[in-house]
Amino acid sequence: MPHGGEDAIASTAADGGHGEAPHADPAALGLNATAWVALAMLVVIALMLWKKVPAAIGGALDKKIAGIREQLEEASRLRAEAEALRAEYEAKSAGAAAEAQTILDRARHEAEAIVQQAKLDSAALVERRQRMAEDKIAAAERSAVAEVRARAVTAAAAAAARLIAEQHDANADRAMVDQTIAGLGRTH
Repeated sequence: MPHGGEDAIASTAADGGHGEAPHADPAALGLNATAWVALAMLVVIALMLWKKVPAAIGGALDKKIAGIREQLEEASRLRAEAEALRAEYEAKSAGAAAEAQTILDRARHEAEAIVQQAKLDSAALVERRQRMAEDKIAAAERSAVAEVRARAVTAAAAAAARLIAEQHDANADRAMVDQTIAGLGRTH
């Protein structure tokens, strides 16, 4: 038999022998898979906002910033103490002025080092916390997408099984097998 006849048999078998048009994508509750994914993402984002995840992250960052500010205040206090020492030593004697200047310079250097280190630590902490928050959000998104995909696959498989069960009965299967056997006999 020429290939045109086999194509006709294949197209007849593919549409159940009824000449029907192909079916639309499966949908549940009027929504297709893309709409369900979008809906799931909205639910995840709403859940994160409801559980106040950004506020919790912000609160933790605020606590760390408050600790850093305390260190900055301590550095300012140290600077003020060093300046007070300088004034006291200048009042006591002119010979002690050089020593007071040395103490002041050392205190300034330490205060600046503490301030500089606190700035570096705060920047690194903020960056690390932000990266952790982004990683957690990304993981939650990946988890939600994977869950939605799994549910979409399950729904699609169930819909396909139901469609196949509805369109093929024993007579249709028997006719398709007979046609295939007859086609094999003619090709040999």
